[in-house]
Amino acid sequence: MKSRLDREKETIGVMIRMYCRYFHQTKSLCLDCLDLYDYSLNRIKCCPFGREKPLCTGCTVHCYKSDKREEIRRVMRFAGPRMILSHPVKAIDHFLAKRRLSDKRQILGIKTSITSSNRNNV
Repeated sequence: MKSRLDREKETIGVMIRMYCRYFHQTKSLCLDCLDLYDYSLNRIKCCPFGREKPLCTGCTVHCYKSDKREEIRRVMRFAGPRMILSHPVKAIDHFLAKRRLSDKRQILGIKTSITSSNRNNV
């Protein structure tokens, strides 16, 4: 079985490929998307939390440079909703990990964007 970090690396690769294929009409990654993919893999590899790495959306350390952070957000906003159709297992795994993070943060009393009152609407 693959580690969570390996699954996260695969998921980010799938998302960047989906984005690149749609917006740049390429079969393989264009140079900009390849650069973003390499940068993302390096950020995952160098994460100070190591094997205990949280999802980037819930992380307290912002290790992406601001321009790369905007790029990866754009990719995730595009590819995230489409993952359920093309990669349902990865999408569900990511959703559950995000939900677990939200639950942990609520237990610790940390403000989250998903509260218990609106969680059922997500």
